[in-house]
Amino acid sequence: MEQKKTVVLGVTGGIAAYKTASLASMLVKSGLDVQVLMTNNAANFINPIVFETLTGHKCLIDTFDRNFEFKVEHVALAKLADVVMIAPATANVIGKLANGIADDMLTTTVMACRKCRKIVAPAMNTEMYLNQVVQDNIKKLEEYGFEIIRPAKGYLACGDVGPGKMPDPEALYEYIYREIAFDKDLTGKKVLVTAGPTQEAIDPVRYITNHSSGKMGYALARVCAARGAKVVLVTGPTSLPKPMFAKIVQVTTAKEMFEAVKKEAKDADIVCKAAAVADYRPKNVSSEKIKKADGQMSLELEKTDDILMYLGRHKHPGQFLCGFAMETENLTGNSRAKLEKKNLDMIAANSLRDEGAGFQKDTNRITLITKKDETPLPLLSKEETAVRIIDKILAEISDRK
Repeated sequence: MEQKKTVVLGVTGGIAAYKTASLASMLVKSGLDVQVLMTNNAANFINPIVFETLTGHKCLIDTFDRNFEFKVEHVALAKLADVVMIAPATANVIGKLANGIADDMLTTTVMACRKCRKIVAPAMNTEMYLNQVVQDNIKKLEEYGFEIIRPAKGYLACGDVGPGKMPDPEALYEYIYREIAFDKDLTGKKVLVTAGPTQEAIDPVRYITNHSSGKMGYALARVCAARGAKVVLVTGPTSLPKPMFAKIVQVTTAKEMFEAVKKEAKDADIVCKAAAVADYRPKNVSSEKIKKADGQMSLELEKTDDILMYLGRHKHPGQFLCGFAMETENLTGNSRAKLEKKNLDMIAANSLRDEGAGFQKDTNRITLITKKDETPLPLLSKEETAVRIIDKILAEISDRK
């Protein structure tokens, strides 16, 4: 989020209000200006001083508070807001907003926000949430352009189990990130991303794999979704939380990834193949655990499908194909040979010899190689690396036109 933007957080009277403090902290750490509005009832669940300490701004409750050079506060905040999120949103406040009632600082401010995105996270007892009146009011808000975050299911503070639980702050953050982190320059495009390792079984206990964590591919999926793309992520086994706002296709073996990619690539505008797919798999897989024996053991291996080669041969007009290369020597030469052999439009190449690059790390140092040029990038976070990769891809697509 390169340009400092303003997030208005609305907090209403629910037990989940404590989660919003963590959300406010995350937003401030991301460099955003955070303004918090509370209802009087919300102040019974969490002290306004908590938000004031976290954000550095007065937490507003009274409709007639004045600030910003004595401008009326709710109007001034509405003009500043790049996005508004109400979390938790009670049935009472949802009903007010759906029916045009503005009788406190929170509702008057939201009512005055006509240009920015308004996101509502309902949180309440299951029976209240499922009440037809509440559901009708939620539908009204959606018709008026509000985005509704469906509550999670789980154990509620009242002891009931069911829908009504506010999602965790990390999930709420992703809605705000998607809204304001980037321009929506991938709107209307389908982006296929592959990520993670594959696992090739030896027997029911053992398998062949590699050190890929999936972090680079997951960062690409997240950034592309935030830039407006329809994202499909085909992922091998990883321990990473799945990116929100992407279709997730979970696979284990190279063969499964090949079949999933064949299907999803047919109508993809951009393909970023960041997965570390096994080149070989055991030719014969034992149905029983192989017992340890005296002497040596050998495995006969057979080649797996070359997914990138297939994509290059079946690339449809206008599709952009970006491969990845992990090298230990002759980075540019080996990567350029791969670019030509597999009919790629670009290859993102990195070396295990570079400090901060490679598997398992949160940073990367890559060189973007096309048929006509090479663009070395400095050491960056994998998310910033993903941004630069997409920037380069869009520049290449623009040059084609």
